[in-house]
Amino acid sequence: MTRLLTALVMGSLAAGTVAGAPVTYTVDPKHTYPSFAADHMGLSVWRGKFNRTSGTVTVDREAGTGAVQIVIDTTSVDFGLDVMNQKAAEPELFDLARYPQATYSGKLVDFVDGKPTRATGQLTFRGVTRPVDLEIRSFKCVPHPLNKRELCGADAVTTIKRDEYGMDAGKAYGFNMDVKLEIQVEALRNE
Repeated sequence: MTRLLTALVMGSLAAGTVAGAPVTYTVDPKHTYPSFAADHMGLSVWRGKFNRTSGTVTVDREAGTGAVQIVIDTTSVDFGLDVMNQKAAEPELFDLARYPQATYSGKLVDFVDGKPTRATGQLTFRGVTRPVDLEIRSFKCVPHPLNKRELCGADAVTTIKRDEYGMDAGKAYGFNMDVKLEIQVEALRNE
């Protein structure tokens, strides 16, 4: 009887450890679009997005920990206007010939009810790395309706100063250097 009880307790502990273990998800590039909004002379707000993104998210909801690694293909920048897409490639803006990627690497923190509410990390853009925190406005995981693996999604936001990354075009004309970044991301649990 003692052996059976010990086996049941050990099995329960092992199951608890597995349930609380970190889980890794791969970013779904078809449902992940970092977007941005920037001032144009105080007259209007220019908006754009990046069409190609990859990465991973690791979450341990029970422990309240996690990590995020995102790679943005900056050559996929899309303003919805061909002339702006071409202008973005030039050295004064994204300088795509020299910097075809941007990366964000961070930790998921401040969990509430098993969900992260913030990411703290570093954004590398145009060869400059600076600390950037993301406010996670929503985070949810559900069974994927087609393949039955867990699918998680989040919506995050932050504001950066583009001149801190060497992109100060228009600053002399009074352009506001603040850029609002919004990142919608969906990621599928690895098998």
